[in-house]
Amino acid sequence: MSALSMGSLFPKELVTEMFSKVKGHSSLAKMAPSEPVPFTGKDYFTFQFDSDVSIVGENGAKPAGDASIDPVTVKPLKVVYQSRVSDEFMTAAEDYRLNVLKEFAAAFAKKMGAALDKMAIHGINPATGLPATATIGNNYFDYVCADTAITYSGSAPDDNLESAIKVLEDNEYAPNGIAMAPIMRGAMGAMVNNANGAKYPGFQFGGVSDLNGIKVDSNITVGSASKSNDRALVGDFNAFRWGYAKQIPLEVIEYGNPDNSEAGDLKGHNQVLLRSEAWIGWGILDKNAFCLVCKDGTPIITT
Repeated sequence: MSALSMGSLFPKELVTEMFSKVKGHSSLAKMAPSEPVPFTGKDYFTFQFDSDVSIVGENGAKPAGDASIDPVTVKPLKVVYQSRVSDEFMTAAEDYRLNVLKEFAAAFAKKMGAALDKMAIHGINPATGLPATATIGNNYFDYVCADTAITYSGSAPDDNLESAIKVLEDNEYAPNGIAMAPIMRGAMGAMVNNANGAKYPGFQFGGVSDLNGIKVDSNITVGSASKSNDRALVGDFNAFRWGYAKQIPLEVIEYGNPDNSEAGDLKGHNQVLLRSEAWIGWGILDKNAFCLVCKDGTPIITT
């Protein structure tokens, strides 16, 4: 791992203003608020009546019920981002140094947001883009919602959404959110009505936030033309839970080889390590509360 160098990166007259090129946010976090998650995990018990109430006539026998309770466990995973920096950073002007640390922590928060979507929607390790089967298992939307996915049509994306909503309604759920890939957002914005005007003007220029009262978020983490078949995740996001067990916005490590780098000991190479960590967990309480819209009618399953 290369280290950020004072000589090549920091001007002689230090300034406090910085611009972060780090991008990313979480559509799932916009759809569902976070909840605290214990280190040991948290069980959510899903309570279900499989049959309707029964009319019982006078002197009639009361029928047996078929209520069920099933647990869904939300267990946190540890994620980390870190980078080596020349230890001359430690002797830089205090206001500049503190601003670097602040920007590093803010950038980590953005990366964490994008990581939640990549893990919980696609089941991948955000750093590699490869399946994280050993840690995530089947706890992601591309897996649990694969059998009900709607085939995406770029010429009629609103029909795709209507079909997805019907899947939810058939399961007696009402959608309250749509996480949408930019390619589908663009297709919605390009649609015209009979008067040759934009059918969904709110979807033009990337500024979409709702569709007839349903919250909408357009995000590259949902899908892209080259990396995922997903075009939209429609759901009742009350059935999705996520949260942090612990957050470490930033720590500065001055000794040892904490990143297992070939560069070796920090002190021996006049370096320090900036590290941010978090324990994050999520759970899909009922797959029937969600429906995917996908190119070719199927997500790319990563297990």
